[in-house]
Amino acid sequence: MKLSLTRFSGQSTSTLGLLFVDNSFECFTLEDEERVVKIKGETRIPEGTYQVKKREVLSGLTKKYRDRFDFFDYHFMLQDVPGFEYVYIHIGNDETNTDGCLLVGDGVKSNRFDQKNNLQSSTSAFQRLYKRMSAALDITIEIKNGRY
Repeated sequence: MKLSLTRFSGQSTSTLGLLFVDNSFECFTLEDEERVVKIKGETRIPEGTYQVKKREVLSGLTKKYRDRFDFFDYHFMLQDVPGFEYVYIHIGNDETNTDGCLLVGDGVKSNRFDQKNNLQSSTSAFQRLYKRMSAALDITIEIKNGRY
């Protein structure tokens, strides 16, 4: 399975993107903002291609998701991201939920006037994407910046 993320809106606190699965649009994404010097939990990941695998560790977040979803076992995590650890794909609506991770949603509110980006319908997008990813044997994600 090939995931492709193209960023289309970079604001002062967050970045919006489009996520494609095998060249078909799947959902929107939200990440932290771009920074020249990385700040832990406040910086989007670098452009590049990464393997995505389940992190089979029972963390607090994993337990929370297991309690909430009967289909969930472990979080999908991007592998070998330079300068980053534990980059998950998960539920969230704004930059306060990312901590350097990729959030997914079926809708987006992009407001260039107040610099506030938000995802909508994050849970439904996550459930659908997670189930598709769980059926795949090999997953990569290519992340690139669009023009904005």
